[in-house]
This record gives sequence, C-alpha cells and structure tokens, in this order.
Amino acid sequence: MKKALVAYFSASGVTEQVAEKLASAAHADCFRIQPKIAYTKADLDWTNKSSRSSVEMSDPASRPGIVNEKLDVSSYDTIFIGFPIWWY
Repeated sequence: MKKALVAYFSASGVTEQVAEKLASAAHADCFRIQPKIAYTKADLDWTNKSSRSSVEMSDPASRPGIVNEKLDVSSYDTIFIGFPIWWY
C-alpha cells in the first residue's frame, strides 16, 4: 500500500482545515510546518507594504525559520504540500 503525507503551513487556519480534510480523504499522515515566530494578524496584513508577510513575499531570499525542520520523507510515496496563497 502506498504511503502519503500532507505537509502544510497555515498562518490563519484555512490551509490547516484543507490539509486535514485531504489527509483524511487520502488516508495520509499530516505534518504541520510551524514558524519559529508565529504570525500575528498585523503580520498577515497584505495591504500594509511593511507587514511581515509583504516584506517576506517581496524578498525571494526570505526564508522564515521553522520549529520542526527535520522530517524524514523517505518512507512516503506521495507528498502533498499546502501553503497560503499570499506567498504568490
């Protein structure tokens, strides 16, 4: 039987809800990618050009630190990745 993983990052909870539904439907493991510094509502204000999300989005070299950096994906046949669309 093929083994699947849903790895996701969710700042507001929307991506998390979708990831959990996908993991349930695909009988997949679910892994939450967590930032070292949590995003606040002000950080996510994409209309503010100086907000954290706007600054990170405009800087291709920006890579926020994550809490759980190590994940062994070698045992998975399929990996689904979920992330907020504000990165694009």
